[in-house]
Amino acid sequence: MKLQELAVKPVLITVTIDDEDIIEQYGEPLEFFVWDRQPLEKFMMFAGKKMEAEDLPMMLEFCREMILDDKGKPVLVDEKVLPTQVMTKCVTRVMEQLGK
Repeated sequence: MKLQELAVKPVLITVTIDDEDIIEQYGEPLEFFVWDRQPLEKFMMFAGKKMEAEDLPMMLEFCREMILDDKGKPVLVDEKVLPTQVMTKCVTRVMEQLGK
């Protein structure tokens, strides 16, 4: 396989939060979108790094940029925030996706 065959534009993929407690509270799974690949500089900020307390603001900002709607636009804009339980699960799913 030639390397250029792997070099493609990122596409949006669906991330589903279907934990039992989320379904119980909201009545259905929650979905958001992320790009299937990230620029290397974003990936390297967290890859293999042991997270320290001082890294938390940077990680949360990164996740805010990664939590997208179905058009690829950030969900958390204009001072919008998610419930803490939902945001925590979103951060977990974003970091899992980053590791793929």
